[in-house]
Amino acid sequence: MINIAIFVSGSGSNCENLIRYFDGHQSIRPVVVVSNRSDAYALVRAERLGVPTEIINKAQLNDPEVMLPMMERYQVDWIVLAGFLPLIPEYLIDQFPRRIVNLHPALLPKFGGKGMWGHHVHEAVKAAGETETGMTVHYVSPICDGGDIIAQFRVDLSPEDTVDDIAEKEHQLEMKYLPGVIEELIVKAPL
Repeated sequence: MINIAIFVSGSGSNCENLIRYFDGHQSIRPVVVVSNRSDAYALVRAERLGVPTEIINKAQLNDPEVMLPMMERYQVDWIVLAGFLPLIPEYLIDQFPRRIVNLHPALLPKFGGKGMWGHHVHEAVKAAGETETGMTVHYVSPICDGGDIIAQFRVDLSPEDTVDDIAEKEHQLEMKYLPGVIEELIVKAPL
């Protein structure tokens, strides 16, 4: 069994989608949801679905003596960032080489990097007059949103689309494609 940890900061719709998708899966199971925010609704979603949760602060995230034993306790093999805002420290990237993936709500390398998260991304897409947007799943590297791209999915935009319309169109891609991308990536990964 391959155990995944889901790291979150917000409402957790993707977190819930992943937990439901892998419920009863023959080889992949979410074993813990980790959040840097005690008020993240994702924690409620996880608890309702029977997945343990952990809350960490920035100092704990950056402390190998906190995080590595936690990952070991849950026997974590992969980490999926589903709306997790803090940067992942290098020691964790080194511990899980090419086994930490992030979901980004735009077509990287456009609209990535520091400050490009959530609504900020969709506002930038609108301001740039883009005719399409999408989602990117990529490996986490020490460079913010700079890891190798695993998959991208696109959706057309019209000039009439509001920032909220753009956000909703992109979110629908996440809900449709993220679990399958994670499944394919993990199943095909060398042991």
